[in-house]
Amino acid sequence: MVEYITDQVEQARLAGILAKTRTIALVGASNRPERASYQVMEYLLQHGFVVHPVNPQLAGAIILGQTCVAELDELEQDIDLVNVFRRGEFAAQLAEQALELDTQCLWLQEGVVCQAAADIAHEAELDYVEDLCIKKAHQQLKAALN
Repeated sequence: MVEYITDQVEQARLAGILAKTRTIALVGASNRPERASYQVMEYLLQHGFVVHPVNPQLAGAIILGQTCVAELDELEQDIDLVNVFRRGEFAAQLAEQALELDTQCLWLQEGVVCQAAADIAHEAELDYVEDLCIKKAHQQLKAALN
């Protein structure tokens, strides 16, 4: 297996985030199996996480047995981590919404970066990850434990 995260300090930080995560809001969820967001959601569900899909275009749809909501503020459950499959230009707004949920972490998927979101998260002492696939990170960290 090719190492995805090579820095040991970062590996430990990410392992800590994932260890305390039980519920995830997946923003940009898809009902199409060929999409990365669908595959990541499926993987997370298979590994014991509770995942709530968020996508305004699919609100009310059932994705992998979970009812999709349009916006983060519609979630009635406690959310430990907000996982973002949206372009970086939307990340700062999502960071603000994540703070309103009192979440512990904002995680931007591969290819998604946003300095404003990073600043918001840092100011609020919110765990922040960007440009990293949560599925790949989980797989690598899990493999390292075996």
